[in-house]
Amino acid sequence: MPSSNFNWQITLAEKVVAITGANRGIGLGIAEVCLANSAKFVYTLDLMEPGEDFAALQKRYSNLRCIQPDVTSEESIEKAINQVIEETGGIDGLVANAGMTKHRPALKFDREQLDNLSNLNVFGAYFGAQIVARKSIELGVKGSIVMTPSMTSYRPDRVRTTFSKCFNYVRNMCHTLAMEWSKHGIRVNSISPGFVRTAMTYYVENFPDWDIKTQYYGGMPRLADPRELGGAYVHLLRESSSYTTGIDIPIANVIVLCYSDCRN
Repeated sequence: MPSSNFNWQITLAEKVVAITGANRGIGLGIAEVCLANSAKFVYTLDLMEPGEDFAALQKRYSNLRCIQPDVTSEESIEKAINQVIEETGGIDGLVANAGMTKHRPALKFDREQLDNLSNLNVFGAYFGAQIVARKSIELGVKGSIVMTPSMTSYRPDRVRTTFSKCFNYVRNMCHTLAMEWSKHGIRVNSISPGFVRTAMTYYVENFPDWDIKTQYYGGMPRLADPRELGGAYVHLLRESSSYTTGIDIPIANVIVLCYSDCRN
């Protein structure tokens, strides 16, 4: 049970959060919202070089830091997490956000391509969570882990069937880990975005019938800004959500209903 001095504020004050795949896109949007909600430090764990958007955000928040591990390597991600702990004294939350997609029918997927998807989307999320859970137990921290599957884990589209299957694994993995790690006070949840405006989804609004689709299905006729997801991550990372574990929050607007009609 929470103690009498429990922090019920909607804040990440004094919290150290690491976010994989956060040098751009959804991850960087999450990082910005965490920083805006008073996170003590936010670390992006991303093999890609930080770009202009990252540099601009770091100018506003000097407590944004970057480490460049390979999240598909257990040794590399553990080294990065250890660095976070050495520099800050601990780690309170992990957002396992790193992921990729491949727009290709299942009949054209070969083993190498499937391995690449699974290594990043599934095993990268799993081993990152496992390492942070071990460290949390060692440090006596009641931490929070949030993974980022996709709305395609609910309703696959016809050009990303294998991608969808990866995130089925991730979303269900969260429920399993939540049950196993709850006795340690470690919460595991996930957030499933729909279409978010990133380098991976720029093509969506260029569909010839985009306007017709949005008029027919209703909802907001646009893609999400990555920062529009951030509030849900802050909610799951914050201390006052201490009884929330094993859930998935879909953030997709009505536009998710267009998925099955998309072409690449």
